[in-house]
Amino acid sequence: MTVMDDWVTAACAELSLDPTQVPVPMVLDLAKDVAHQVLRPGAPVSAYLLGLAVGRGADPAVAAQRLSALAASWPVGLGAETVDPSAP
Repeated sequence: MTVMDDWVTAACAELSLDPTQVPVPMVLDLAKDVAHQVLRPGAPVSAYLLGLAVGRGADPAVAAQRLSALAASWPVGLGAETVDPSAP
């Protein structure tokens, strides 16, 4: 098992969820897309929004794909925060 597997298993146990129902690669891909094409803090918020949509009955793969497509189409001037190399 990886650390991620251990974390997901423990977090699912804490929340009474089935860890086999957690599509980790899909969530990480969504977070990467949003972090790189929109802004970093948008990644966890988008993962939360995905969870809300799935909790309301949305297909996880479809919802993640829609959010990734939205991130891909996000106007360059509105996203992709520039990183100050001198910032800590």
